[in-house]
Parts: sequence; C-alpha cells; structure tokens
Amino acid sequence: MAPVLVPVAHGSRDPRSATTVRALVDEVRGRAPGLDVRPAFLDFDQPSVTDVLAGLDRPAVVVPLLLGSAYHARVDIPGIVAGFPHVRVADVLGPDPRLLAVATDRLASLGVAPGDPGLGIVLAGTGSSHSPANAVVHRLAARLGGVAAFATAEPRVPEAIAGLRARGAERVVVASWFLAAGRLLDRVQAQAGDDVPVADPLGPDPRIAELVLERFAAHALRTAA
Repeated sequence: MAPVLVPVAHGSRDPRSATTVRALVDEVRGRAPGLDVRPAFLDFDQPSVTDVLAGLDRPAVVVPLLLGSAYHARVDIPGIVAGFPHVRVADVLGPDPRLLAVATDRLASLGVAPGDPGLGIVLAGTGSSHSPANAVVHRLAARLGGVAAFATAEPRVPEAIAGLRARGAERVVVASWFLAAGRLLDRVQAQAGDDVPVADPLGPDPRIAELVLERFAAHALRTAA
C-alpha cells in the first residue's frame, strides 16, 4: 500500500489561499488516481498538520507546499514530523525550473515577456530572515533578467522598481513568487502602485501538481519500506 501524501501549506487568514491549495490538491489527485492525498496547514486553516498525521494508520510523506527553504521548511515542519516516526518530509517545491516557467507564463498574461525591450522585471516573494532563501529568489530574478524584492525583507518592491527605472526601464512589471493570493501578495500589489502591473500567483497549475508528485515519489518507496 502506498504511503499517504500530505501536502502541507502555510495557511492564511485570507480564504483565497486555502482555495488555491485545495485546487492544487485536486490537480494532484487527478494525476494520481487511487493515491490517498490529505492536505494540511501549518497555521490559520484546518486541518492542522498534527491532526492529519495523528489520524494516519500507515506511513506518509509530507510535501511542503513552499517555494523556498526558510524557517517553516527547516524548523516548523521537521519539528512536527519528529513526533511521527513513520512520516518522512520531502523537499520544498522551489527552486524547480518549472516554477519559474509558470511565473513566466503569468507574466505573459500581462502581455510581456523576459527580454522585451525597455522592460524591467521585479520578482517579488515573501522574504525571509534566512538569507540563503532570499539569495535563491535573487538568482531566479536574474534568470528572468530582473531583480528581486520581498514583502517582508529588503529590498522592498518600491525600491526595486525605482532601481529599474533609474537604469532606464521604460516599463516595469512584477512577477509573483507566491503560490497563492493572500495578504502578502496584496501588500506587494499596493507597494507596486497603480502604474505597475503585478502578475497572478503561481498556483494552481498542472506543472506544480506534477512537481508535488515527484517530491512525494522520491521518498515514497523508502517510507513504505
């Protein structure tokens, strides 16, 4: 019997976030009929990770629905899972190239693409006190030909926009390094202002569902053993 897949999201006071997570879980289930998939949340939403894991009757693999390896991935989730010996934790989703491809597609919905003449791109993410996690976003932004900014760390979106304009950008857009809509993406949109469009968040997307299943499969056989 295959282990249970437990996709774990951060959770949010904004109901749009949980709606996106559940839509992504539906994508995962559609690609793996018969697999037991039980979503959970770290905060704000239900069910909690602890409640889901406590209700299991067989091994499981937790897949963090996180774009980077910061505090929640390095401390929170391992701390919870430590109390459940038959549960393994898979890698976070980022920085898989498919996520950047999804972000590029979201930019395309604004009518722009990396490399457009005169275009400046800000890749905006949550931000972390863990500098290596922020460094990953900076590297991804560079692959888009742009710069990074964060909702909760430096540099902030207005600073990044001003820097691009000072370097000659005629138009600026913001690419979202967020899985779902919520308060932090709303903050980014407010900081960007009315004249700088902000792309939609990444999920749900079939490519992300495939990535979740790959993260699960990397641990499933060892967990079942």
